[in-house]
Amino acid sequence: MNDQVLIFDTTLRDGEQCPGASMNTREKLEVARQLARLKVDIIEAGFPIASDGDFEAVKAIATEIQGPCIAALARTSEKDIVRAGEAIAPAAKRRIHTFSSGSDIHLKTMLNVSREENIKRSVKAVQLARKYTMDVEYSAQDTTRSDRDYLVELYTACAEAGATTLNIPDTVGYAIPGEYGALIAYIVARVKVPGVIFSVHCHDDLGMAVANSLAAVQAGARQIECTINGLGERAGNTSLEEVVMALKMRPEIFGGLTTGIDTRQIYPASRLVSHLTGMVVQRNKAIVGDNAFAHESGIHQHGMLKNRANYEIMRAEDVGRTSELTWGKHMGNHAVRKKLEEMGYKLSDDEVRRITDQIKALADKKKNVYDEDVRAIVEGQFTEVQQIWKLADLTVVTGKQPTATVTIVGVGKKESISETGTGDGPIDAMLKTVDRITGTKGSLVDFNVGSVTKGKDAIGEVSVRVDFAGRIVTGKGTSTDIIEASALAYLNALNRHLDDQRRRTATEKPPL
Repeated sequence: MNDQVLIFDTTLRDGEQCPGASMNTREKLEVARQLARLKVDIIEAGFPIASDGDFEAVKAIATEIQGPCIAALARTSEKDIVRAGEAIAPAAKRRIHTFSSGSDIHLKTMLNVSREENIKRSVKAVQLARKYTMDVEYSAQDTTRSDRDYLVELYTACAEAGATTLNIPDTVGYAIPGEYGALIAYIVARVKVPGVIFSVHCHDDLGMAVANSLAAVQAGARQIECTINGLGERAGNTSLEEVVMALKMRPEIFGGLTTGIDTRQIYPASRLVSHLTGMVVQRNKAIVGDNAFAHESGIHQHGMLKNRANYEIMRAEDVGRTSELTWGKHMGNHAVRKKLEEMGYKLSDDEVRRITDQIKALADKKKNVYDEDVRAIVEGQFTEVQQIWKLADLTVVTGKQPTATVTIVGVGKKESISETGTGDGPIDAMLKTVDRITGTKGSLVDFNVGSVTKGKDAIGEVSVRVDFAGRIVTGKGTSTDIIEASALAYLNALNRHLDDQRRRTATEKPPL
């Protein structure tokens, strides 16, 4: 049996289904580039039939990204598979991932088909997918609530039809590790088609996605489907960073199985996905949380001073958590470009110039500029949208009656607009004033504040989710001033909303 576990990353497909975590094509490309640096084996780039935007994003990723196999999701319908095949066509390595269901509750109440008809449809879908690529994956949803012998029959038929990977998902996060491992072992032992790879895709509804995935590997699975930071629907998916590091740190438990992941790219990937989706990583999150390598207890600190191995089973450097004081206001564009390339960023000349200017401005404000400060600046470039409104100045006065004076400039307008307003607090006053100037009212749904690095002069990072007439939009902003970061995040969300409105209006067909 193969001694490597393939890592199938579905951050751009299943991860993006997390409410409020949607990304535009530029952002998806940046994540895909980072996944390629991380050296995942397969990138599930999206669900092309879902929308024209999803199709274009998958096609863009298939066109540019080299190294990983590019996969697209499709139901068992002909139009889904054709659309997926067209989207991944430019990729050197490509896969169609088609899916149906395995449980009776799904077949009866959702698909309205018999077990026999489900097998026929699934086989037909696999055969059609093979016309676009020889690499075809088949999944039956809800296997952990399905009849085992029916699953063996279904998976055997699909493998004989040409499926090269068979995925056995715990779609609803129902399984317990011992139970799930037994299910995987049962299917692996009875589906007798040579060369097939067995895969697992676990959800975290009971907090066991990682444990279940690892139990499946011990039972014979050789592909894990996962996401950066465990992002995904409901409680999320299997966390890539956790399964990868578990396999790396405990080879004796997993029979020496390895992955091809460059673990030094784990933390940069976590940071990027968190920034672009606005989904903040909890501080005590394993591997990538702020506290993962922090030691508060005196006993722990004493032990760490004697030997880091006393309380750390891995080094922060192993997952890319390094931060050196190498940035300053005297750096030029060429030096900044070289450093950014070392960090894995591919940027245009204009972007490098803008980032250099921002680094210099930041160096004037704070004593030390760290790698993480620069990452926050760079990631800000990925979230930029068409600038319809731009912040020019902001003054806030707190007290019994918080007041905000906001000055913003509209695109194509020479003069700025300034107004003063009040609110329940300084941020509320600022947001209401922005709404009044722009004539567009937004309702703040979620507001998250974090610091990029430590210290009194750390960059503040704000993520917001704003409701504009029923449409939830994410915005991000960074600054050493948290009120300014909040204003930038809100304006970023507003510009996204207005830009999307304009594009939708432009693509609407005139009435016949």
